[in-house]
Amino acid sequence: MKLLPILLLALSACTTLVAAEQPYAGLGTEPFWSIEIAGGRMTYETPGGGFSVPAPEPVATPNGRRFETPRLTLDVTPRVCSDGMSDNLYADNVTAVADGVTLHGCGGPVVAPDTLAHSSWSIDDINGEPVFEQDYVMEFGTDRVSGRAGCNRFSGPYGRSGDTLTFGPLAATRMACPEPRMEHERQVLEVLGAAVRLQAGENDTLLLIGAGGGRLQLRRTFDATDVVTQAN
Repeated sequence: MKLLPILLLALSACTTLVAAEQPYAGLGTEPFWSIEIAGGRMTYETPGGGFSVPAPEPVATPNGRRFETPRLTLDVTPRVCSDGMSDNLYADNVTAVADGVTLHGCGGPVVAPDTLAHSSWSIDDINGEPVFEQDYVMEFGTDRVSGRAGCNRFSGPYGRSGDTLTFGPLAATRMACPEPRMEHERQVLEVLGAAVRLQAGENDTLLLIGAGGGRLQLRRTFDATDVVTQAN
């Protein structure tokens, strides 16, 4: 097993940085709305009208960034998001509160569905052993990966060249968990400790095949917060 550096995770290292002075846009459907942050203003628009307020500096949250004013707040979570009406996928899931009304939508750049960047996956199988629990996940940013293989959170850089992925150095927390979670984590980190080959499977699945024969099966995931829904 290739040893991996063990470091404490900083949640902010895994989030997409969104500066107030950088243009940013979010949108939603049912009802239709949009928010643009540009030129020092945060502008909210709907078919029936809208308003503009001075753009605040973003504040880090456990899941991303928040732009907050008395009338308008925008929470940005880096997670692939479908607008629910088109084939577009966006880099971020967003939640807006405009004059007390909560709205859900997508934001950031449009991403291609066949790329790893800004995608979320469950780990369904480790070396031929199925696992179907919430603590087995991988999330890919532009050049960083984070996840959990049954026990500790891990994160670090990754690179892609064709059908080959390389990871590391990966950092992980140091919590002890009951078996078989610790063994699952050991096997996953062993596979990710060297270059792996990508192989697309059926029904939104992806195989990561390690040089030593280890295999991880991933399944693309979306949950209710990834899809635009009508505000209650």
